[in-house]
Amino acid sequence: VEDLDDTDLYVPGCVWERRGGGGMECDGVRRGTMAVRRNAAVAGEARRRAAVAVLEEMGPAQLGQGEGSNRKTATGLENLKKSRKMSLGYAEKLSYREDVGTVGMPEKFDSPKLLQGKIEELAVMVQKSKHLVVFTGAGISTSSGIPDFRGPKGVWTLQRAGKGVPDASLPFHRAAPTLTHMALVELERAGLLKFVISQNVDSLHLRSGFPREKLAELHGNSFKEVCPCCKTEYLRDFEIETIGLKDTPRRCADKNCGARLKDTVLDWEDALPPEEMNSAEEQCRTADLVLCLGTSLQITPACNMPLLSIKNGGKVAIVNLQATPKDKKASLVIHGLVDKVIAGVMCILSLRIPPYIRTDFIQLLLRHTVKKKCVRWTLRVTSVHGMRAPLSFLRSIEVSFPDRSDMKPVVLMEQPFSLQRETSMTSIFSMLLTLKFSDGCGCSSSSIECHVNFQKQKESFVRDRSLVLQELKCTAERQSRAGQQSILERESLPRAETSIHAFVTNIIRYDAEDLKVADPKGSWMNSGSSTSSNLAKRLVEGASGYSASTKKLKC
Repeated sequence: VEDLDDTDLYVPGCVWERRGGGGMECDGVRRGTMAVRRNAAVAGEARRRAAVAVLEEMGPAQLGQGEGSNRKTATGLENLKKSRKMSLGYAEKLSYREDVGTVGMPEKFDSPKLLQGKIEELAVMVQKSKHLVVFTGAGISTSSGIPDFRGPKGVWTLQRAGKGVPDASLPFHRAAPTLTHMALVELERAGLLKFVISQNVDSLHLRSGFPREKLAELHGNSFKEVCPCCKTEYLRDFEIETIGLKDTPRRCADKNCGARLKDTVLDWEDALPPEEMNSAEEQCRTADLVLCLGTSLQITPACNMPLLSIKNGGKVAIVNLQATPKDKKASLVIHGLVDKVIAGVMCILSLRIPPYIRTDFIQLLLRHTVKKKCVRWTLRVTSVHGMRAPLSFLRSIEVSFPDRSDMKPVVLMEQPFSLQRETSMTSIFSMLLTLKFSDGCGCSSSSIECHVNFQKQKESFVRDRSLVLQELKCTAERQSRAGQQSILERESLPRAETSIHAFVTNIIRYDAEDLKVADPKGSWMNSGSSTSSNLAKRLVEGASGYSASTKKLKC
């Protein structure tokens, strides 16, 4: 089993960056054959299934001697299943396509001295720009653990070599915005960045807090579904089950609508969404600078959008480790890691990169029925997105009763999390819920204490959601840790009580040391350098914000 890995498994395509509409540019080179790749895939999958079947059929006596050995083997089986599911999850949904353009091109790195000069030049271009638009690709998400597509170990590069899909370091739903994502948030707040056009479907721009009305997602979003009737968008904390603009299991929450929702991720044959495409093209025509970050600029028609600014007297700057077909038309081309380049620009502009603070939500439902002198009650912990929606950030829930030694604690291990008990009608007790978080969270657990009195109905309320979340994030940033929780609302009925709780499950800081990336000695950011100080002072003068229209986005 240990010899099996996900490269044995052939998966056609990936959902992170979906292409559609208008054809494709490619070099026409096909390395290997579909038959060879599929044969290798079938063999790898057969070995994996055989190994899983063997483990599932073996009893404790066969698995090893002693409880520790059994536990270890069971954990190995669980991890094997989990890794297989993660590898297949979004990638297997795409239809197969042989021609995916040029892949596996060598990466280039500018020398430290050259990189330093280019970063300073880019900072000046950003500061002087009156309408900056950023055009992003898979390369801005690789440092979050999400593989790219055309790099040496990219999704399509490995697939062409018959090696399947590369591993992600975290589950897709727990990937966190990178330094670049958070820097774009600050650039927008400072009034320097007017719009972002994304080819990615990983939802990291929205998770970072970037305004939806200033973002065009050309290929959709794996965590977003939309109502085809009223156009309301629903952002989820789990990956949508389908791709290709198909119906999902949920319906619009608007009582006057109720239409079946659709996913937003494009498959190969799907055209770019007109609304997103039109706004992206309009922004590029208006832009005096389009900054392309982490994109190979190969897939049409999206790759041609940045060039619209040149037709109207604007400029294009490209930051990418590989050469692109548009390099010759760009005013500045930087071969370096996107995070390092953007960190250097932010330092010169004297702009702080904000921390990423993630909040997740649960819904508690406590119902009871009266039977003579007893109360039979049921506790359910569910997602705010629906009773059947997964709570992907939770591993288990421990329910205990601190002031009642006669009430046994229990650990809920499987979703949907549910507990049934029967107590006296006059019983008043406290119930402590300890939520154990899954991998990728910034802390291991958090707790909620509930006071239960079936003879007294609690007060219903709805708190200001944005204010509560802001207070939670401020507390998490001040304490430099995750785990804080707060109640958002409560609805109390005679025999049922529902409450929604928010948790800070992750906090990632981008320290000042992370900015010293262009020059190993940090000389160009040294406070003793008058040139650097004057440049920074000149660049940050006159920054101002602006307002924009609002789109309907529900979380």
